[in-house]
Amino acid sequence: MSTTAPNASPAPRGHDPLAALGSLPGVPDAVDSVRKAVDRVYGHRVMRRRSNEVTSEAALRAARGSAALSGADWALEEVRRRSDFGAAADALTVGAALRLTAEAGQLLSIWRQSPVRVLARLHLVAAGGAGASTGVDTAPAMSVAGVAGETVGRPRLAGEPVVETPGPESPKPLIEAPFPPADEVAGRLDGLAELVIAGSSAPALVMAAVVHGELLALRPFGSYNGLVARAAERIVLVGSGLDPKSICPSEVGHAELGRAAYVAAFDGYLSGTPDGMAAWIGHCGHAVELGVRESTAVCEALQRGAA
Repeated sequence: MSTTAPNASPAPRGHDPLAALGSLPGVPDAVDSVRKAVDRVYGHRVMRRRSNEVTSEAALRAARGSAALSGADWALEEVRRRSDFGAAADALTVGAALRLTAEAGQLLSIWRQSPVRVLARLHLVAAGGAGASTGVDTAPAMSVAGVAGETVGRPRLAGEPVVETPGPESPKPLIEAPFPPADEVAGRLDGLAELVIAGSSAPALVMAAVVHGELLALRPFGSYNGLVARAAERIVLVGSGLDPKSICPSEVGHAELGRAAYVAAFDGYLSGTPDGMAAWIGHCGHAVELGVRESTAVCEALQRGAA
């Protein structure tokens, strides 16, 4: 992928490969619609007093949605009450998603300086590696999720397999496109990192969609690539200032739109065509708007005293 998109920071000198994506047909409308939706929920009266509660609920619902896309479609209350995320593939997936939503907010300051380091950390956390609850150490660790310890927290090497959801009765992977070879993964990760670090004039939605799509395309780790890609999208949306309190969980919207729509939109990203890219960005925008709707409902419930 040669065209990709960061957040709303000042445009760098020289070539800005993401800027063109922001002007594709339909994309400016999607960006404007997302901005208006986000502004509305941030203006809700509950946000003035109880924003921390809304953020906590958004994180829980984001984890549930991301896990559902990866094949572990648990009811929200089941995710809320469970404390055991043991050896079954679905439980491991839900546990990984919960850890990632908790961790993502701790990595914002590092993202713009070292995106690859953050991605490695996210994989370590998802795979349940030793030391996953503190710090940003990305050294190899033994995994509790059935992933070989030496493969956790680093991009895959040539010949290493990808088992997207480790554990017994692992579900069929959602994304079945061919895996790029390890040397291509390394080069494209470096290219993505350069774009993030350089910044772009492209809107935050565009950068978030490209980071998400590129990580799905690469599947750079031995497991949990979908969860990591969606967590990275969240980091971009929050770190850009579009959703600074992390109350607009796009993962909720992606799950609500459904696995088939997610895969179809991602096929547009893989195509690399203007129409395909615009469709993927628009899909990600719709997901953010549905996340906004979810958090608006949380605000209304808190206002009524029902949550």
